[in-house]
Amino acid sequence: MALLKIKDASGRQWQYELSPQLVCTIGRAADNAVVLDDPRASRYHAHIVYRDAAYVIIDGRMTGALIQRSSNKVLIDGQPSQEHVLKDGEGITIGGSVLQFESATAGEALPRFGYDDARLGHTQLAIKAEDLLQARLRGTGGDSMFSTRAEIEVLRRKADILALLYEMSQTLGSVFDLELIFEKATDIIFRVTPADRVVALLHDERADADGGLRPVAMRMRDERLATKAKSLTIGRTITRKVMNERVALLSQDVAADEQFAGVNSILAQGVRSTMCAPLIAGSGVHGALYADRLDQTASFTRDDLELLCAITAQTAVAVENVRSHERLAREEVARANYSRFMPEYVVRQMLEHPESFKLGGVNQNITVLFADVRGFTRLAEHAPPEQVVQLLNQYFSAMSDIIFANGGTLDKYIGDGLMALFGAPTSTPDDAANAVTVAVGMQRRIQKLNEDFVVAGLPEISIGVGLHTGEATVGYIGSERRTEYTAIGDTVNLASRLESNCGGGQILVSEATLKAIPPEQFQLRQHAPLTVKNRVQPVQVHEVLWQAAEEE
Repeated sequence: MALLKIKDASGRQWQYELSPQLVCTIGRAADNAVVLDDPRASRYHAHIVYRDAAYVIIDGRMTGALIQRSSNKVLIDGQPSQEHVLKDGEGITIGGSVLQFESATAGEALPRFGYDDARLGHTQLAIKAEDLLQARLRGTGGDSMFSTRAEIEVLRRKADILALLYEMSQTLGSVFDLELIFEKATDIIFRVTPADRVVALLHDERADADGGLRPVAMRMRDERLATKAKSLTIGRTITRKVMNERVALLSQDVAADEQFAGVNSILAQGVRSTMCAPLIAGSGVHGALYADRLDQTASFTRDDLELLCAITAQTAVAVENVRSHERLAREEVARANYSRFMPEYVVRQMLEHPESFKLGGVNQNITVLFADVRGFTRLAEHAPPEQVVQLLNQYFSAMSDIIFANGGTLDKYIGDGLMALFGAPTSTPDDAANAVTVAVGMQRRIQKLNEDFVVAGLPEISIGVGLHTGEATVGYIGSERRTEYTAIGDTVNLASRLESNCGGGQILVSEATLKAIPPEQFQLRQHAPLTVKNRVQPVQVHEVLWQAAEEE
């Protein structure tokens, strides 16, 4: 796992986990993977790719085959760089924002904790999860609050602990960095309990071999024992019980118990007293905080366990906030990306039920629409480039709105043309009818666009639209570095052939599409059969009379 630790110009701090399969874009625009609240950052300032077993940061963004550099450059350890292979611990400066790269190798520097499966000691104390958030410091006995000096000391200690817990809640409320969260939690544990070692464990489905827990931080009270800590194991029996039963657990006398007489790992460590509490928040158990004492003559008390419960309760809320922040950031990027190609209801379904959209391809029945501007090559040769771009932007924006309004998915732009799918990723009985409705809407919208083009001094345009209904392979297709949601197969090819045989202002549909739409909904007439590539028999084609329908 490689991380970017980020502090943008506004002072906000968080971290982003890099993936070899995804490009990490960085900038002010909302559809970046890392969004910086920084006026000195460009909208798309830089991007990070995984290349030749290393992460590489590149100044700017790709626009076609060219790269558009940022305005204020990317600084690596203070020096400007257009392309740089990142090394562990290097600082990246973008405007007023600072990002630090931590490589997978750095992550592996954390001790690889082992687990043992020994049974618990014979003296145990468990507190139910329902009581964790209500854990209270125990009161003192006696009729008078200040009857003895000892009781006054107890009250003073409680006041100090409450102050520490308040300090912790204030700190964790604005932190979105797991390392800082666990550092603060561990510091409080050392200050209020006699723990010699504290380990932070996070739930990770990829860590099934160790009960679904992944160690993410470890600290020793005496740093001279840090080397020894690399060989210390964690009681899997304790962590499993804590996670499965959602209880905070205190286990005593481990080394002295007869049942551990032959367990060399426990005896060698000298672990006498252990306690562990789950990180429980609204969405579930995020992990656990594990603490132990290495002095065979010392042990934890019930007070220590209750204090650990109070600390884990606050830590769990902070971890929940971090994971919610990361999830919302991912959803924001995904929504920005998906919304460019899919209608809003499909995007919402993908974000709420990601498991229903599997990677890879599936065969399903869809209607494919191709539309293309007629005579565009000649137009581009004679019109200034800025006029061509302005015309295409207006054209594509208008066509995309019509597609989305009728439940279609924008597959791609192809030069001056576009491809849209109806029935993918979700299908309805009205997919074919919606596709024809879009084709008619596009032709009518072109008429209004041409009026605007004339006023703006742009040339008028016309489009041809072809549609075919049939089975196609639909899904995420591409390489490890780049994938796109698209459809392939004969159905797509035939729709493209129909469009290429259209004249300006014409809509041609196949026999299959005709049979899939209500006969009374559109006016059509038989078109001369077409001979298309890779088909022996001519294709039966029908033309949609959209102008006649408009006149009525």
